[in-house]
Amino acid sequence: MPMPRWWGRVNKRVFNPRALASGKWPVLIHTGRVSGATHRTPLDAHPIEGGYLFVLVYGSRSDWVRNVLAAGGARLRVDGTEVDLTAPRVIGREEAARILPTDVTRPPAVLRITEFLRMDRAG
Repeated sequence: MPMPRWWGRVNKRVFNPRALASGKWPVLIHTGRVSGATHRTPLDAHPIEGGYLFVLVYGSRSDWVRNVLAAGGARLRVDGTEVDLTAPRVIGREEAARILPTDVTRPPAVLRITEFLRMDRAG
């Protein structure tokens, strides 16, 4: 896994609330697979042809990723509008490199990120 899970817990409790309050980050709105509660997770969402790509900094075992995969989709609030996303799937580094726009900064190699989440725009 690229980043340690303990850092994810710190991020969730300390930095995510600040990012949500700032209103500057795209926010993924998803449903908890166990609780059924609505969760809001600030993420770096990269628009690609037909959908969005998310860098899985903590890997595919992150709660938000598992929630989205279980639900088969989520909503993304970006630039003041909400977009319905469907067909979530984990893809590898090679496929992500082919579909990311050239102006998007790639994750540093030191992070050893090998998984990305791709979702399509619904409809």
